[in-house]
Amino acid sequence: MRPSARVAALAAGALVTAVLATGCSSSDDTPDAAHPASGKAADKPAKTPDVTVGESGTYTAVDSATGTEKKMSVTFKDLRAVTPSEIHATKQPKGQYVVLTLTVKNVGSKDGGFHPQGVLKWSDGQAAEQDVSTRQKSGTGDNLDATYRPGQSVTGDVVLDIPGAGGKVNLYDGSKSPAVTFELPAD
Repeated sequence: MRPSARVAALAAGALVTAVLATGCSSSDDTPDAAHPASGKAADKPAKTPDVTVGESGTYTAVDSATGTEKKMSVTFKDLRAVTPSEIHATKQPKGQYVVLTLTVKNVGSKDGGFHPQGVLKWSDGQAAEQDVSTRQKSGTGDNLDATYRPGQSVTGDVVLDIPGAGGKVNLYDGSKSPAVTFELPAD
């Protein structure tokens, strides 16, 4: 191969490599899913945290009683099935009583409420979403249905009447979309 042809081939190879490397890289100047054009996180709705046992999810909502924006963290500590006699239930469940042990913490700068009755809905992806809240008490832990001061944290139980195994429980806190989703194991 002639020297001029070899130089041309090397130059062409370097140019192709440079174009491919530049074309595959991401620049902070180019909007993409991780870097919106305006740079504001508020341009996109917040993703609903999906949590399993041992995980936490944080959400921001507007307190319906006060109109104040609140920021809460919920840790899914434990899940157990119970019989009506174990929790001294006054009526039989439609499905199966389960106890979710949660730690609720106000991670915002203003008081915020956590009121689980009427805002916990179960679905399995096939049946229509349905309310699974109960007023039953497990007999352990603190009452989670309260207003929390900034930094205040409480661990307690919520008793649910789940119609089937597995699925997920969505917590709705002042919006049409779930604030947090609790993934339930199928077994």
